[in-house]
Amino acid sequence: MDVSGLERKFCRFDAALSVSEGESGGAVIEGYASLFGARDQGGDVVEAGAYAASLKRLAGEGRRVKMLWQHDPAQPIGIWDEVREDGRGLYVKGRLLDAVERAREAAALIAAGAIDGLSIGYRTLRTQKSDTGLRLLKELELWEVSLVTFPMLPSARVGAKGESPEAETWREMAAVFDTAARELARD
Repeated sequence: MDVSGLERKFCRFDAALSVSEGESGGAVIEGYASLFGARDQGGDVVEAGAYAASLKRLAGEGRRVKMLWQHDPAQPIGIWDEVREDGRGLYVKGRLLDAVERAREAAALIAAGAIDGLSIGYRTLRTQKSDTGLRLLKELELWEVSLVTFPMLPSARVGAKGESPEAETWREMAAVFDTAARELARD
């Protein structure tokens, strides 16, 4: 598998990713890995339908989108049981495998609010520039969805069930610091 040239798009979610205990053990996670029409910090906007052909192709070949830790192909941590487009974006639902140590760690980090993002690994197949210079992503080949520390879409955050308001405040502060750090790095 040649993963060179894969692009990544990060999302932080507005209480859209939740964690619960699965029937066979391990954590069940669900949420949105990509939001349609939302500009990310790289100036990209994913358009509705961008994943449709890729998801159809994967299903036809009997393959799944991979669940990775921090985009590391050597660290699969679970299985996405459901990956689909809806009116809001790319919805994912899957299981962190409790037989995998990193998956158990990921579940604990999500529940504590230390990890609050998902990121897609993809190849761009078709784009267009908007009048304002944004890159409109029209067709993408989806390879993987990772749990990540630093997402790129500030309008969306991960939420865990039973989360306290204080955790939300800390997460918002972290997002401000994350944005400031990226701006300083550009200067």
